[in-house]
Parts: sequence; C-alpha cells; structure tokens
Amino acid sequence: MVSFIRPMSKHHFFRDLYSHFSSPITALDCGEKCAPYNQGGIPFCCDTRHSVPTAYEDEWGYLQENTDLWHLWQIRNSHQYHRLVNQLPSGQTLIECKGYQYCQRDFRSVACRAFPFFPYFTSGGSFLGLSYYWEYEDRCWVISNLAAVKSHYRTEFIFTFEQLFNIYPEEIENFMHQSKRMRSYFQHQQRAIIVLHRNGNNYKLSPKNERLRKMADYQFPKHGNYLLSSLMPFPDER
Repeated sequence: MVSFIRPMSKHHFFRDLYSHFSSPITALDCGEKCAPYNQGGIPFCCDTRHSVPTAYEDEWGYLQENTDLWHLWQIRNSHQYHRLVNQLPSGQTLIECKGYQYCQRDFRSVACRAFPFFPYFTSGGSFLGLSYYWEYEDRCWVISNLAAVKSHYRTEFIFTFEQLFNIYPEEIENFMHQSKRMRSYFQHQQRAIIVLHRNGNNYKLSPKNERLRKMADYQFPKHGNYLLSSLMPFPDER
C-alpha cells in the first residue's frame, strides 16, 4: 500500500487517515455481542465508565470542524480523572461522544477504530503487529474472539499507525512503553502474549524471551462471560 503522506495540514491528514482506516474489525457488530453484559446495554468500548477515548490535538481540531458528535470528556470523579490524566500522552486530549446511538462512523476517532488493539513493539523497537489492552479481557467480545478479526482490518491498522508514527514519532516510544508493561504483566501471570502479526499469521509471544510460536485459530483463549458462554451447549449464546 502506498503512503499518502504529503505536505498538508494535519487536519487534512486525519481526513485521509480516517478514509484508510474504515473497515470493521469483524464481519458482525461486536458491540451487539458485548452490550448485554454491560449496564444499560451499552457496548463497553462506547461507555466512558469503562474506557475514555483520546484524540491527538490536531485530530480533535479536525473533529470540531466537521462534526458535533464529540465533546471534551466530562469529569465524573477525581480518582478516574487523575488516573487518566497521568496516563495521557502529551499532545492528546480526552474526548467523549454523544452516545453510541448517535455514532457517525466516518468521524470515529483513531482510538475508537483501533480499540481494543494497540501497536505491539518488541524490546528492540520492531513493530510486530496488533496486541490488545488486557484490562478489557473480561469485557471485550473481540478479545475473546480474535479469530474473527478481519485480515483487511489488520492491514489498515498497521498502515494507519505507520502513518501516525511518521507524523508523531514520539508515539513509538509511548507504544514501546505499553508493550513493555504488557510483557511485565504477562510474565508475572505466566501467560503468553497474543500478537496478530503484520505478516498475517498469529503468534504466542513469550514475555520473558520474546520468542514467537505460531498459533491456530482454535488456540485463541476466551475470557470472563465469553468463556462461560462458550461452555454452554447453545452455540448462538456465545
């Protein structure tokens, strides 16, 4: 895929970036799968009680110019505020949409399109592919159904973040830190990290020595309610 990077305003950069990152994660609406498990029937990724989206400052400017879908995140409790602000990378802001019922897919933020995934980096700085925010294992249907992730989505994800790293090279360090945190956590848990590799294959990665072992779709684990429902004798309940 050819890069579209050229001299342009960063607002136009996000317009083009969005157009190249528009494929759904799976063939079905994953929000319909997780919503029954959340209060109010809201998909977890659209509920700021669970996850608050971020936007690059230039991205936020682009959204403000083109849609009324978003507003700055409204602080609900000081503990959550301080935790999120301490985690927020410089040059980004916390935002919130009007609600999943009003979603305008063309104006979803990069964070919305990428969730629950982030770019996984090795300790040596290689961008391997996609891994996920493990804090949402018990809630996100996609994390328990990684075999359903479309290959085209994977390709668009990788392309999108490569473009972002060209414009915001500091993001590489941010995601290297996130990947390091994941290795530390999974090593403590004595678990392998799952990587949806940029080469199209899927791997278990040892958090101790970073060795890769190719895995089949049936080896993807399930978590939380999705593990329990997978053990039921009714396939359509999964």
